[in-house]
Amino acid sequence: MIDYKFDKLLHIRTGAEKKLSFPDSIQYNPYEPTPYHALEILFQHYGVSEQDQFVDYGCGKGRLNFYIHHFYHATVKGIEMDENFYQESIVNLRNYLQHTNNREDTIEFICCLAEEYIIDPHDNRFYFFNPFSVQVFQKVLNRILRSIEESNREVELILYYAHEDYIYYLEDKTIFELRQEIQLPGLYETNPYERFLIYRAGN
Repeated sequence: MIDYKFDKLLHIRTGAEKKLSFPDSIQYNPYEPTPYHALEILFQHYGVSEQDQFVDYGCGKGRLNFYIHHFYHATVKGIEMDENFYQESIVNLRNYLQHTNNREDTIEFICCLAEEYIIDPHDNRFYFFNPFSVQVFQKVLNRILRSIEESNREVELILYYAHEDYIYYLEDKTIFELRQEIQLPGLYETNPYERFLIYRAGN
């Protein structure tokens, strides 16, 4: 019910399909939005500034983007490879902007492969809800690390439901360091994937 109420508040539709839609490539995982109750817990413990610029890889219909944009007024970008989900995010964007007074120039959706997204030097927060294989993750991280070298700044990765391969690669092969772990009460006790991991690099 909480998901329905938030969608209604934001004038969007971001629920998962009753039948999961599997992408053509085994490198990418099916669409599943982050539950709103998980987002509430995340942002009770994780601070957001209006100067932050979020990138959500595998944004689907844009749930995280609209949530951050509406409640925290940060700049948000959603990267989505699936044309159908991208079109749904654009419909959501139109409805969202029509019913709110929020700025149009600080929310954007881009239809492309995650590893092809060209990182803006102001992008500083990157969100991953287990969207693709560790091979794709490595390519995306290489772009992020290159961007930090070209434009030195503090960058944070937010991982939800992070696969062990992601964690191993981050901690063993990159300069990112774990800064924060946010466990979801009542869920983490029976499922250790039910947590957010915050990694930081730069500056």
